[in-house]
Amino acid sequence: MRLKKMATAMAYMAIPGVAFATNGMNMEGYGPIALGMGGASMANDNGSAAMMNNPATLGLMEESHRLDLALGILGPDVNASMGGNASRSSADSFGGPALGWSRRHDKVTFGVGVYGQGGMGTEYDPGSFMGAGTGLTTRSELGVGRLLFPIAYNVSPDLIVGGSVDFVWAGLDLQMAMPAGQMSQMAQAGLLIPATNDAATGAILNGFMNTPATAMSNVGYFDFSNSNDFSGKAHSTGWAGKLGMTYKVNTQLTLGATYHSKTDLGDMEADGARMLMIVDAGTPGVSTMATLTGKIKIVDFQWPETYGVGLAYQATDKLMLAADYKRIAWANVMKNFHMVFTSADMGGIGIDMKLPQEWKDQDVWMLGLAYQTTDALILRAGVNIADNPVPDSLMHPLFPAIVKNHYTAGFGYRFSKASSIDFAYSYAPEVEVTNSSGITVSHAQNNMQFIYSFRY
Repeated sequence: MRLKKMATAMAYMAIPGVAFATNGMNMEGYGPIALGMGGASMANDNGSAAMMNNPATLGLMEESHRLDLALGILGPDVNASMGGNASRSSADSFGGPALGWSRRHDKVTFGVGVYGQGGMGTEYDPGSFMGAGTGLTTRSELGVGRLLFPIAYNVSPDLIVGGSVDFVWAGLDLQMAMPAGQMSQMAQAGLLIPATNDAATGAILNGFMNTPATAMSNVGYFDFSNSNDFSGKAHSTGWAGKLGMTYKVNTQLTLGATYHSKTDLGDMEADGARMLMIVDAGTPGVSTMATLTGKIKIVDFQWPETYGVGLAYQATDKLMLAADYKRIAWANVMKNFHMVFTSADMGGIGIDMKLPQEWKDQDVWMLGLAYQTTDALILRAGVNIADNPVPDSLMHPLFPAIVKNHYTAGFGYRFSKASSIDFAYSYAPEVEVTNSSGITVSHAQNNMQFIYSFRY
C-alpha cells in the first residue's frame, strides 16, 4: 500500500493537465529525440524516453548514468459548430514535466521514469450551444500517466532484449450536458438504463426523458470536476508492461520491435459527483432544476495494447534514417464510454449509461532522419502518418481525437561530455469531422518538447 501511494504521487507529476490526443489518445512522440524524427524510436537511441517506446533501446546508451529532465507543451486548437452556432475550446495550452533516470553497467541497463501517456480534453464557454441552453460550462479532461521500471540486457554485441513494469494512473474531469431527447434515444437502444432495479427510479427517468413536444427539451447535466491540474475528480490506478528487442544486422542497419500490454486499471470513481435534471416548466425561459449528488463510476477504461516494429539505418557517418510502424488496438478498449451514476437522493436514483465510441484500430507510420552537422549539433526531421480511429458519426466534441498526420523537426546540442539538450516541434494540420448530430469539429495542433540530459 505504501509503494502504491508513492507511485500514485509520482504519477500525478506526469500529467500536464492533459496530454492531448494526437495518435488517438497517444502522443505522436515520446521524448524530443523521437518526436523530432516523427516519433521513430524502435531501433535508435532516444534517451530515457526509451522506456515509453522500446525499452530494449536503453541498451544502446553510453555506459554511464543518465538523468533526463523534460518539459512538454501541447497546443490544441479545437472548434465546434452547429447550425450557425460556433464555439472555440479554451483548453488550448497544456504544459507538464517528465523525468527519467537510467544506468548502464556492462551488459545491463536499468532505470526509473515518470511520463505522461496521453489523453484528451476540451472546454467550451457556458453560453455556447454545447451547454444545450443550460448556460453551464461543458468540459472534459482525461489524463493517463506512468511510473516505469525498465531493464535492458545486451545478450550479445548485436542483440538486446528489454522490458518494463509500469504503474499506471488515470484521471478524468467531465462536465457534460445531454438533451433528454438524446437520453431517450439511448434508453430505447438499451444504452441507458436505471442503475437500480426499482419502479420509482424508472418512473422518474421516464418522466424526465419523455418531454411533451410543445415544451422545450429537458436537459441532463453530469458534473464531476476539480481544480487540480495534475489529477482528475474520477481516478484509478493499475499496471501494465512492455517487452522489446533490437538486433544489429550489420554496422549500418539495426532492427527493433516492441509490445505494450493492455492496462489493468480499476474503474475510475469519484464521490461528490452531481447530476442536474433541468426540466422545462412549459413557459419560455422558465425551468426547474433538481440536483442529485452521488458517486460516479467510469467502468473498465483501459489503455490499449500496441505492437511496434522499426529500423534505423546509418546511411553515412553523419546521416541516420529511421522508419517505424505501430498498430494501436483501440477497438478493444474504446467500444463504449460506460458511466454509472448512483445517488441516495430521490429514493436512490441511478443511471447506467453507455456512449457508443466504436473506435477502430490505428495504423501509425513514423519516418525520420538525424543529421550530425558538427560534433555538438544534430538536426532532426520527420513525419508521423496515421488514420483517424474515431468514426465520424460518433465523434463527440468533448473527445475530438481526430488528428491524423504530424510534421516534426528538432535538434540536439551537446555542451560537454556530460551535458546536452534536445528540442522538438510538431505541427498537426487541421482535420474537420461532422457527426451524425450535425456538429462539426475542427482540430489542429502545435506541440513542443524539451529535455536536459546530464551524464555522470
